Amino acid sequence: MTQHLETRTVHSLVKIFPDEDLAVHAVAQGAALQNEVFSYQVAYRSQYWIPSIHVKVESEIGEYITLRSVGLSPSEYPVQGDHDDNMLRTTPGLYPDPLLPLSGDGVRAYPGQWRSIWITVNPKNEVNPGFYPIVVRFVAESGEELAKERFEMEIIGAQLPKQQLLHTQWFHTDCLTTHYHTDAFSERHWELLKQYIQTAADHGINMLLTPLFTPPLDTEVGGERPTVQLVDVEVTGENQYAFGFDRLSRWVELCNECGIEYFEFSHLFTQWGAHHAPKIMATVNGETKRIFGWETDASGEAYHTFLNQFLPQLVDWIRENGLEKRSYFHISDEPTLDHLESYESARNIVKDLLEGFPIIDALSDYDFYEKGLVENPIPANNHIEPFLEHGVTPLWTYYCVSQYKDVSNRFFSMPSARNRILGYQLYKYDAAGFLHWGFNFWYTQYSKQVIDPFRVTDAGGAFPSGDAYLVYPGEDGPIESIRMEVLYEALQDLRALRLLEELIGRDTVLAALDEGLEEPITFSRYPRDAAWILSKRDWINGQIKEHIHKSTVIS
Repeated sequence: MTQHLETRTVHSLVKIFPDEDLAVHAVAQGAALQNEVFSYQVAYRSQYWIPSIHVKVESEIGEYITLRSVGLSPSEYPVQGDHDDNMLRTTPGLYPDPLLPLSGDGVRAYPGQWRSIWITVNPKNEVNPGFYPIVVRFVAESGEELAKERFEMEIIGAQLPKQQLLHTQWFHTDCLTTHYHTDAFSERHWELLKQYIQTAADHGINMLLTPLFTPPLDTEVGGERPTVQLVDVEVTGENQYAFGFDRLSRWVELCNECGIEYFEFSHLFTQWGAHHAPKIMATVNGETKRIFGWETDASGEAYHTFLNQFLPQLVDWIRENGLEKRSYFHISDEPTLDHLESYESARNIVKDLLEGFPIIDALSDYDFYEKGLVENPIPANNHIEPFLEHGVTPLWTYYCVSQYKDVSNRFFSMPSARNRILGYQLYKYDAAGFLHWGFNFWYTQYSKQVIDPFRVTDAGGAFPSGDAYLVYPGEDGPIESIRMEVLYEALQDLRALRLLEELIGRDTVLAALDEGLEEPITFSRYPRDAAWILSKRDWINGQIKEHIHKSTVIS
């Protein structure tokens, strides 16, 4: 029987489902700057089962090209019940997401199912400007060529400027210990940390959640997460403490090596109200014991005394290591108006101790800022309007499970364009930072149970698939996702807009973004289709080429 493989080259914003026809048109070319990562896909389908297909790439820039297979992840909880209509589908099932390394056996074709190969071109600022054909070949075990696709890649002679945006996706150090069955800060844990931190940094995450003590995040009241504490604490007498920063120093060295620029020290008080202290372990008479936690009144004398000793020594350590301009602090995550009093109490405890350091917290009620309780608020992108109207600067934003109507987000069920539009929005509003709570949260809600992220994608039925993590735990390290690659494309769009601003001015760029639209871009109103994003980026590239060429001719 003659094997036949149907193939089509498509852009990176297509999510290819195995059980629906591929309606998008083929693309034949793309462009990127010399230090920009570019992705596209080659979709394939066979009428018959083909157990092994080897996929090969041929190109003059082949050493800068990576091929991965787009895997499928199950979703039992794809969307909230009152979702908007900007969804790809709302049914439980299999969704394209993990980007799997190609195995020695190649890929498999299932009868009548579209699947795809994800092609990543990373010129690393080492490829000369020009046009480079890329040929992807599909070859059977017999050596017969089943199909090939040709794509022309243009490398533009310009470089994206350094990312200005501060970007954190909360890094859950303990999830690595539980999934890989290793002790916290063992040598194996440090190896894993390096792999995952490097992956984060390679995708535009330049700020890392740093667990001074086990972060009091998504933890059941009265429950505990596995201990991941970088600071050594010893009880030396009644209400007297000594601190050690050796592990914290190693953490900073590792982050520096990976390219992390900023450190956000874990929250000093519990989530949703700042009523209690985080879990803090200490050596007491030679034994390791928990000395603070849910039983600790955040405003009580005991914890106040502890912070009065700890924070000055931490600040001294920060200054000794030249980290003053790289350090950020948190009080409590997502307080509401019901928590104004407790949040203010917690803030007052640390305010003088942390003078001169930015305190950033995710909160969406403008009252906290208006009352002077937080100078660096991080409102959700569906609650940002009051902050914009009052000209709050610097202004960050975030999204999570609750931001599922109208605004940008990254759920499995959403089009990739809804993920990538964020770059244009962050540029238009000159955002200082972006935060998300889940880089690798591989537990159920409230950290009650460990899950297999390849099988459970909704935190145990709590959050729509795609909210809790961007990376999967592979046997040999992180498995990246479509959503993480597309989010990085959004950050590269932001940097390309910054470059264009340097060339033609911010007002001209802003006018061009809204040109031809029925209404200006906001966080909740924006072009929904991938075609607009891709054509606008083509226009940006064209403008950069034109003005770079002009400046070269003049010089």
